[in-house]
Amino acid sequence: MSGKLIMVLHAHLPYVNHPNHSYFMEENWLFEAITETYIPLLMAFNRLIADEIPFGITMSITPPLFEMLSNRTLKDKYRRYLKSLVELAEKEVDLTVHEEPLKHKCALKYLNDFQNTLSFFDDCKGDLISEFKKLENTGALELITCNATHGFLPLMRGNPKAVHAQIAMGVKAFEERFKEHPKGMWLAECGYYPNLDKELADQNVDFFFVDSHAFWYANVPPKYDVYRPIITPNKIFVFARDPESSEQVWSAQYGYPGDPNYREFYRDVGFDRPFEYIKDYVDPAGNRINTGIKYYRVTGEVALGDKELYDPDKAIEIAKRHAVDFAKKKSFQVGRLTDMMGIDPVIVAPFDAELYGHWWYEGPEFLEFLFRELSKINNVESTVPSKIIESMENVQVATPAMSTWGANGYNETWLNGRNDWIYPHLQEAESRMIELATEYRNSTDPLYIRTLNMCARELMLAESSDWAFIMTTGTTVEYAVNRTKTHLSRFLELYDAIKVHNINEKVLELYEWLDPIFPYMDYRVYSEQ
Repeated sequence: MSGKLIMVLHAHLPYVNHPNHSYFMEENWLFEAITETYIPLLMAFNRLIADEIPFGITMSITPPLFEMLSNRTLKDKYRRYLKSLVELAEKEVDLTVHEEPLKHKCALKYLNDFQNTLSFFDDCKGDLISEFKKLENTGALELITCNATHGFLPLMRGNPKAVHAQIAMGVKAFEERFKEHPKGMWLAECGYYPNLDKELADQNVDFFFVDSHAFWYANVPPKYDVYRPIITPNKIFVFARDPESSEQVWSAQYGYPGDPNYREFYRDVGFDRPFEYIKDYVDPAGNRINTGIKYYRVTGEVALGDKELYDPDKAIEIAKRHAVDFAKKKSFQVGRLTDMMGIDPVIVAPFDAELYGHWWYEGPEFLEFLFRELSKINNVESTVPSKIIESMENVQVATPAMSTWGANGYNETWLNGRNDWIYPHLQEAESRMIELATEYRNSTDPLYIRTLNMCARELMLAESSDWAFIMTTGTTVEYAVNRTKTHLSRFLELYDAIKVHNINEKVLELYEWLDPIFPYMDYRVYSEQ
């Protein structure tokens, strides 16, 4: 008997696209993630394939992310960003010759990594979507989608057609970019409420994921706890997160990324170097920013100024040790669960993809080491949800409880005193979009169709759960508030223009340029159901 390990990486960033600016700080969220997470993961997976190491991993790539990865302007900006990093790393190599040897060692590594990343990006002509698709074709990677703009569905259920639009567009977007129908869907923030699975069934989605307590408080307690999928009355498979795996990797107190030898995220040469030296690598307004070149390690609970120098070779040794430890723990866990339950357990370990590389610099190497180690262990197999579903003969029917992941597990991160003001406006806009889609369902006027599609885009962008999340966490709050208000304002402007039959085509063209997400949008999705 052998247990199954499903590693799930949820790759998501909010849609940030400012073609009217040569530089926009929030676009760096994407550029950092490409450099530190997406390309390093692709490289790690490709090495495993080349070495014929069997493995299985699932990635949910959200529509906002793959729309940004497909955006020509953002690709061009990213290449300039990366070339600038190469230039800065070259300067750091020269400068650190006269500083501590460990700094010089790191500088050489950064230069090599940035050059390899640029080569990878150029070799695939900036088409990272195709690179993920190639990996999927090997059978090692299973790609799934997410609802359209990562809208938080539990707080949209008062307008069921808005929920439908989010899910249907998430499926359509995946089909457009990956040229296949998605088998699974990651519900934004793991936000689930009873009967939401019917929408997934209507879109022919086979499975989704929930947090642990969705099973613990299901209408019928699952016989095998979170260690086997259940199937809903609407015949959708549901996989629940294993809390043990999450704690072992990402616990603030016990998790691997907190090891003192790993790279410290919060200390960067963008803030350490003299301004005159670094000024060409900060934003045009002269504000210091993270460059991605960091010379210090976690060290421990000390002030940033007291951090000790980072040794990348030692950190990689620790990452390998942690991968071996995690593999052993999964083997022991499988043995324990098999003895207790008499089944081959299914252990689901979902994480934000950006943990691996961006927040935890050594994360991609950890995953590569982990899969290499698992290939030597007899009682644990890394796999993907579709293969589990194909192998199952008997499945328990149950309805998961309303739930989310995140703080306290029940909507609190996305509905609290810091962000609750947005929801009456979103709900009103959703009602108006449904009204427009119903009224103009049979329109054949090209200008009206374009305007209605633009209304749908602006509404979906306003619905992104990221803005509420940012308001809660207190990071770049002004930007999140502005994005919410901007998209709602554009929606209402276009709504009014349609209602009074006075569409300004130049304004419409401007919004189409600024917010070109989902060029295949069909506003009629709001009149379906």
